[in-house]
Amino acid sequence: MARLNVNPTRMELKRLKASLSTAKRGHKLLKDKSDEMIRRFSVLIKENKRLRDLVEGELSGALRQFSMASGLTGKEQLEKAFSMPAVGVEADYKTKSIMGVVVPDISVKEERRSGLPYAFADITSEADYSVRKITAVVSLLLRLAEIEKAVAMLSDEIERNKRRVNALEYVMIPQYEETIAYIKSKLDENERAATTRLMKVKSMLAGQNS
Repeated sequence: MARLNVNPTRMELKRLKASLSTAKRGHKLLKDKSDEMIRRFSVLIKENKRLRDLVEGELSGALRQFSMASGLTGKEQLEKAFSMPAVGVEADYKTKSIMGVVVPDISVKEERRSGLPYAFADITSEADYSVRKITAVVSLLLRLAEIEKAVAMLSDEIERNKRRVNALEYVMIPQYEETIAYIKSKLDENERAATTRLMKVKSMLAGQNS
């Protein structure tokens, strides 16, 4: 590791010691932040998987019923069944902070319509089931989108924070420590040289006085 190019003075030594102390504190804080973000990330990943499995299961069931309904119900009746929503969905988009990362916070409000846009006698039970299934999955899709976006943003921040931690741990802190050791060595060398010169001067003066 290349040391910093500085003058080996006591003032520079004091400044570097202060910088090293700050770098070590910053490294600890960033490491703690990284650990907590990874913990939060793990929680979100589990929730993301749960929601995705749930949504895929609901959609799969609805599509199976819709395929059956397509063979038993006329095209006009199916189009009518799906032409008007049975549920109104209102999404309130806000943001929240997870360890300093601003992620979406979506609140979903559902408004059930009075009745359905078709008569039960017009379509089969399979088509009716499909309509209800698709209607129920809308709010889950929005929640899944919120979680997946938060996971992606938190993942990017974890990666950035990891680079900062590594830069401090493997570059800055070793540079400070090596430079401090170099300055101490130089100061000790200068002190020994000054002591040697002083002893020589004393010896010369003692020789002249004898």
